[in-house]
Parts: sequence; C-alpha cells; structure tokens
Amino acid sequence: MVTMNGTERAAIKPGLQVDIVLKQDQRTGKLTRGIVKDILTNAPKHPHGIKVRLADGQVGRVKNIMP
Repeated sequence: MVTMNGTERAAIKPGLQVDIVLKQDQRTGKLTRGIVKDILTNAPKHPHGIKVRLADGQVGRVKNIMP
C-alpha cells in the first residue's frame, strides 16, 4: 500500500481518505482516519502536515494520504 505524506496542499482534496494527528494526540502520534471535508491551511506546504477538517468535524494535520 502506497501512502503519501500530507505536507503538500496540492495533494489533498476534499473527499480523500487520510490519516491525521489531532492536537491532543501530537505527543503520542496517534492517527485518526477520516474523509477530508475542508482544507484549513492556506500555505502550499507545511512541514508538520496540512491542517484539515474531517467529515465528522475533527481537525488535525494530515500524516498519510490513503490511495
């Protein structure tokens, strides 16, 4: 399974399935999987991952983009 990291905004589109790290999980690195609803980062790149809102309302930074 090929995954891409989530540091480039151009690679992330609403409707994609992604793994994100929620703010409260940043220390542990626990991943949460969901479907992208909104892209919240305006910059074309972010070293810690593009911030998104999932369809269920959770907000976090993208770590993996599922194929």
